[in-house]
Amino acid sequence: MRIISGYLKGKKLLEPKDKTTRPLKDLTKESIFNVIKHSNKIDFSLKNSNILDCFSGVGSFGLEALSREAGFVTFIENYLGVMEILKKNIENLRLIEKCKIKKISIHEYLETEIPKRKYDLIFLDPPFKDTKINELLLKIFEKNILKYKGIIIIHRDSKKNHIFPEIISIKEKKTYGISQIFFCGLNQ
Repeated sequence: MRIISGYLKGKKLLEPKDKTTRPLKDLTKESIFNVIKHSNKIDFSLKNSNILDCFSGVGSFGLEALSREAGFVTFIENYLGVMEILKKNIENLRLIEKCKIKKISIHEYLETEIPKRKYDLIFLDPPFKDTKINELLLKIFEKNILKYKGIIIIHRDSKKNHIFPEIISIKEKKTYGISQIFFCGLNQ
């Protein structure tokens, strides 16, 4: 696994040794960033953006975003099996000043904390077996943490049919092997 583009292009990322974590594949990650940059259905600039990377694992998505000029990434991860790897990846890339790690589940984070900032982009990459995605989307809407015209990117299993709450508008949907990526906005 590596950084695909930007000023950190080619830098390797440490990966977990266990199979509990499902790292975002390079091809899928590259495709997501291509859609963000080139889609005529999404009006979004990554430059200086504030990103919430939920279920961040080793930080592949958020670190890629920083390499491509995002401003700041908040990583939300509660699985201790990847926490040290995430920290080491941030340190190895010298991105400590542009990151914050929250050792908590995103569900707890939205229940117990009042986020100090709004986000331009929220990336949701829960385990495929996680069935609480709609609850999470409703809580994001309720907490009002996505900026006006911000986007939510949701990574799900392509073998399943996904129905999201009416507060979500799907702007674009892509399928890459076992991955289905939804590029969404909130109906405000």
